[in-house]
Amino acid sequence: MTVEKRNIHALIEKEAPSLNNLLDPTEVKEFKQLTNELRDTWTKKQVFRTETEMRMSVLQDAKYPTKASKYWQCVREQNVFLENLMSLSFDARRNEVKLKKLKQKLETEKDPLKIELLQIDIDEKTYSVANMQLVARDRMREIKLWSTLKKEFDDGTFDTKDVNTHQLDSYHIIMKNKAETLTSGSSQPEVFNVLGQLQTIERVKKSGEMIYNKKEQLTNDLGAKPE
Repeated sequence: MTVEKRNIHALIEKEAPSLNNLLDPTEVKEFKQLTNELRDTWTKKQVFRTETEMRMSVLQDAKYPTKASKYWQCVREQNVFLENLMSLSFDARRNEVKLKKLKQKLETEKDPLKIELLQIDIDEKTYSVANMQLVARDRMREIKLWSTLKKEFDDGTFDTKDVNTHQLDSYHIIMKNKAETLTSGSSQPEVFNVLGQLQTIERVKKSGEMIYNKKEQLTNDLGAKPE
């Protein structure tokens, strides 16, 4: 049994008597009977996106029509989850220190009402720990899924070091797809935007003004050694 399962079960049971202030006795009794089910619900609830949502919604073909565009969106999504996981780690460390300080204060406090308030704060912080653990695990699950998808889309046909190198071709397909959806009911700004970008892309591709060595890496410009 994982830590958060133990924590959440104990906290639900501990908090149940306090619900007398909010619920009638019958509802409190029903709540207590549902404790195991509620722990199970809390543990398996969806936090972030499933693989189905990642593939069908985030990486939809109309928006990301090439393997390269899908790969680079995976990079963006994975990085967001990395940044959020790191921030959550700092929050968890900060919460742990606050929890220790509350427990220290509780040991020396003499006022009964202040003791009650401190215990409430401790219970709340403990619940926060359980929530952070649940969120962190699900963030890590999605980070690993993005890693799997990156490997799937990386077939060796595009640059995986510089996001810029695929974009002209990918945007060309995207704009052609958008142009095909324009109707007589489309707004003038929408038509202007789509056709303007499409015409620009086609002009740039024809002129060759963005031809470059696909082996060049963006990180090289920042001082990294080439592979």
